[in-house]
Amino acid sequence: MELQTKPANPGAWVESIVTRLLAANDQRSRLSAALRVFVAFGIKQAWVCLFGGLMVGLLIGTHFWYPPHAALPRYDALTIAAVVIQILLIALRLETWDEVAVILLFHVAGTGMELFKTAIGSWIYPEFAYLRIGGVPLFTGFMYASVGSYITRACRGFDLRFAHHPPLGATVPLSLAIYANFFLHHYLPDVRYLLMACVALVFRRCTVFFLIGRRFHRMPMLLAFVLIATFIWLAENLGTFSHAWLYPSQMQGWAMVSFGKLGSWFMLTIMSYVMVTLVNRPREPSVN
Repeated sequence: MELQTKPANPGAWVESIVTRLLAANDQRSRLSAALRVFVAFGIKQAWVCLFGGLMVGLLIGTHFWYPPHAALPRYDALTIAAVVIQILLIALRLETWDEVAVILLFHVAGTGMELFKTAIGSWIYPEFAYLRIGGVPLFTGFMYASVGSYITRACRGFDLRFAHHPPLGATVPLSLAIYANFFLHHYLPDVRYLLMACVALVFRRCTVFFLIGRRFHRMPMLLAFVLIATFIWLAENLGTFSHAWLYPSQMQGWAMVSFGKLGSWFMLTIMSYVMVTLVNRPREPSVN
């Protein structure tokens, strides 16, 4: 009699769901098989973006249901909840300490950008908070960290491999230039399009391989960056809808964040990815 064992941790439980889904009747049409792979991909994506998904859920939930006159301001409740989530991820071994160190860099880089951008009026935080630096509530650092958490978890969850990945000697200076331009374009000519062209040049040959079940699939790395930036832009729309932060154009009534912000999120995605590669060095595929 064969004994059935339960997955040892939540990650293994997710993998078991994906395995069973992909092991379904393989005699069906190619469209059915492709659909199962797509659903499995979605399940794994939802799992690796756990931190970001929980944070967006908290933004929406507290917007609708948090008591408006509570002794603990909503922003502070978000900060405390984010700390608790981060502790749980470490306690459950869903993130390693090396990955946490990179995520802390996101806190520092993100908070620095927030302090500058709010000071010049690029966006505002309309509610009060005790836990803040200047006009920036501390939960905002976790919003940037959620991007880092997603990328680090994706590296493990999808067993990411890369063909023709550019060296750190090219990606690190490019990332630093992107970060600097977020500040300097307010005083000097904006070179974001030049930087985007550099990104396209540096990553033009790079292909990412990701594991779903027992099979690796592939995607151009530039397309992966665009897709990540698009989902961040969608999450930002939910964030501004919840009034967690607002752009000046949204002060008189909510409207979707402009499509132009996709470029900013694309650049932030590049910077975030390069920071993660400082710990999770890109690995080559076993077979091309």
